[in-house]
Amino acid sequence: MSCHTTEQEELHIRKDDVKILLMGNPNVGKSVVFSKLTGMEVMSANYTGTTVTYTKGNIQHREKKGIIIDVPGTYSLEATSPAEEVAVEFLKDASADAVICVLDATNLERNLNFALQVKEYGLPTIFALNLMDVAERQGVYIDVQQLEKELNAPVIPTVAIRNVGLRELLQKAWEAAEKQEKELPTLALSEEDRWLEVGRMIKNVQQVEHRHPTFLEKLGDLSLRPFPGLPIAFIVLMMALGVVVGGGKGLRAAIFLPIVNNWIVPFFRMIVGNFVAEGLIYNVLVGEYGIFVKGIEWPFALILPYVLLFYVVLSFLEDSGYLPRLGVLVDSTLRRVGVHGGNIVPFIMGYGCSVPAILGTRAATSFKERIIVSSLVALAVPCAAQTGAFIALLGDHSALVLVLVYLISFIAMLLAGIVLDKVIPGKSEPMLLEIPNLLMPDKDALLKKIWIRTKGFMIEAEVPMMLGVGFAALVAETGALNAVSGYVAPLTTGWLGLPPEATLGLLLGVIRRELAVLPLLELDLTTLQLLVGAVVALFYIPCLAVLGVLIKEFGMKIALTMGVATILLAFLIGGVLNHTVSFVLMLL
Repeated sequence: MSCHTTEQEELHIRKDDVKILLMGNPNVGKSVVFSKLTGMEVMSANYTGTTVTYTKGNIQHREKKGIIIDVPGTYSLEATSPAEEVAVEFLKDASADAVICVLDATNLERNLNFALQVKEYGLPTIFALNLMDVAERQGVYIDVQQLEKELNAPVIPTVAIRNVGLRELLQKAWEAAEKQEKELPTLALSEEDRWLEVGRMIKNVQQVEHRHPTFLEKLGDLSLRPFPGLPIAFIVLMMALGVVVGGGKGLRAAIFLPIVNNWIVPFFRMIVGNFVAEGLIYNVLVGEYGIFVKGIEWPFALILPYVLLFYVVLSFLEDSGYLPRLGVLVDSTLRRVGVHGGNIVPFIMGYGCSVPAILGTRAATSFKERIIVSSLVALAVPCAAQTGAFIALLGDHSALVLVLVYLISFIAMLLAGIVLDKVIPGKSEPMLLEIPNLLMPDKDALLKKIWIRTKGFMIEAEVPMMLGVGFAALVAETGALNAVSGYVAPLTTGWLGLPPEATLGLLLGVIRRELAVLPLLELDLTTLQLLVGAVVALFYIPCLAVLGVLIKEFGMKIALTMGVATILLAFLIGGVLNHTVSFVLMLL
């Protein structure tokens, strides 16, 4: 699976295939159940909005094939939102054979309200009572046999992350689907009567013992309050920064650079030298900007260490349940730019890759919020690859300049958000964000997620980057760079104060944003030039993949407006910064 999307390709459904719907509230572990049952590489994270679009996967039981559909997670089936409308359409679809409804044992009362709504549609339903281990640690005990009687359907206790109960769950669902006997729909209750019924059921099936909260439960509660929540957030973010920056520099120096420079590049130079004479083709392949030199060094030795550690940090924060708490803390700040705190999730995802961040805005409560978040991510949120490039460019030269680049990024997002909030019609909805339990992530699931994301980055980044490096080699070796530099000299050298060779970064930045930064590594720049070059690269046009998803999500007009705006702002801010600092330095 790529880091750019969690949607899967359409799967062929044969007439005799068993078709099972997987339903439930957000954050009940539904995506984990889907991943375990299908064996597919599907991301699972316990924050609201992970499963926005439905996903299909193949299953097999007793040598018979079937398909399972992960329906968008919803809190009700009132069809008041796009996700609820999709869920209702699936339940009305005559081809569905059975439903697996996942319930959260730690929040059974809310989940039973949804369960009763599902029963109203008359499909054979099997209930997975998930997170049983967490419920027992919290002193919540559920009489499973009595719950089966109340729901008049099988209830299977599960701990999905450890595969507990999943074999029995699939067995029961398969048996129900093969019977091909539709249940009689239960009587549709009013919302008030349904909650009364839920209250009666809870009294019969659930017993809660008082237990002293664990350390993680206390920490989870404290992290929601301004104090000590904000200091905790500061410590968490500083630790994350230390892991990514410090750890990345260590990995790069100790492992990645020696392997690339001492083994991989010499190997390719030897192979190419045996078949190609020195000249244009040789230089394009293994010259200074050769495909098998910079095309390997930049993504593997300079970018991958930081990307890998960023995904370690992001995956840990996701699976621990900390990100929604951060959303609560920053809600008042994000309100200033027209969005609520729940949108912190796509913002943070944007620091990994802008594409899933933009897709993640589908969970936003209004179209206005989608536009604002997507615009800010495309404008000033550097992805993991660009972050790695910034650290490689500025980390050894000046940590202060590196911090300044990110401070400028934050200020630009704040100002742009305020302007967009006033310009774009519509209003922001209040934050309705479920706060999951604060947990230690499962080791196996965490490693799998990190591997999938890192592999997806390498697959999607390496090919465009090597093509970009090949283009750079051609431009440099044929002398085309000198010709282009002459035309844009008033912009690069006059306005931005950069050397003519920096033009190469502007050309490559269209392919991928980090390519606007990496050519600067080869130049002898002053501190001011490093700052200006980094700032221009920060705000420069989104890479082709981001433009593609913007067009898909919002249409050509909005996407091109965002792209043009980022280019103009990049040159405007870079030039103003260059001339302002130069003027101040003259006065000193």
